[in-house]
Amino acid sequence: MREPSADRPSTLPEAPSLREGAHTLPARLANTAAEMLGPQGAAWLERLPEIVSGCARRWALTLEPPFPQLSINYAAPGVRADGAAVVLKVCIPGPEFAIEAAALRLYDGRGALRLLAADPDQGALLLERLLPGTPLSAVADDEQATHIAAGVMGRLWRPAPAGHAFPSFTDWVRHMAECAPCVLGPPTPFPNPSWIGRALALFEELIASAAEPVLLHGDLHQGNILAAEREPWLCIDPKGVVGEPVCETGPLLLNELPSPADAPAVRRVLHQRVDQLAEELGFDRARLRAWGVVRAVLAGFWTLEDHGGVWEGARACAEALS
Repeated sequence: MREPSADRPSTLPEAPSLREGAHTLPARLANTAAEMLGPQGAAWLERLPEIVSGCARRWALTLEPPFPQLSINYAAPGVRADGAAVVLKVCIPGPEFAIEAAALRLYDGRGALRLLAADPDQGALLLERLLPGTPLSAVADDEQATHIAAGVMGRLWRPAPAGHAFPSFTDWVRHMAECAPCVLGPPTPFPNPSWIGRALALFEELIASAAEPVLLHGDLHQGNILAAEREPWLCIDPKGVVGEPVCETGPLLLNELPSPADAPAVRRVLHQRVDQLAEELGFDRARLRAWGVVRAVLAGFWTLEDHGGVWEGARACAEALS
């Protein structure tokens, strides 16, 4: 997918400033690239400083060091020559770049940060920076945080355009079904592998009566909703996936929970969120819980597939919602 020519100036601006540490790579990002992509990930990491410098020249950016908690993609705050606060994001090799860019174009700033420019050849996105940028996870009142998230959800959903290239939630689940025999081959650290079968059976029941699909964010948890000035709260990092709206609630249920060891507390928080989301968004409570189970098992499977470990919070969430 090519960008408009306005995003591709014929002459480069004067070399911008790259503040000290601007090329520093968080260790977690380097580890993830190696785990997920092997030699390809190592090659991307080696090219990353050159990509960052090239984007800074092309878009006349003064860049700060990258955000410290990066895990998959590179992202650094900066300022454009016109004084606009921006974020440069360079995506790890794969299809995610094109999908995120397409989703942000469709959102066009409604409920989400704005895409300012993109370079498909380098997998780079120039994004509006959300200030003050406080994550929704910092809101201590869980009922208030859930209300805010529900409002953002409602602003994002829209029909996917004809001929779109977005994956579907069905694609995600089918991938788990196809890969589970290999990933779960003995011995497996996945607790109670029968959860996979239960989630797949539940999914088949849900998909048979699914509502009209829409474009979903796909990973709308409390860390991906930030305080902003243009709107009180906006989302970042859309995965861009098509499914029925109730699928969107899963990540919000999975995150910011009490310790998995405190099962009663996990159940209390989840039941409150389910009731509130069902009330505010008009979803059936049983259906919302069922999708939560499917998404929890899927999240746990992805963690095992990508990193060889298990996310205990996902298991605790699936058990509580069941």
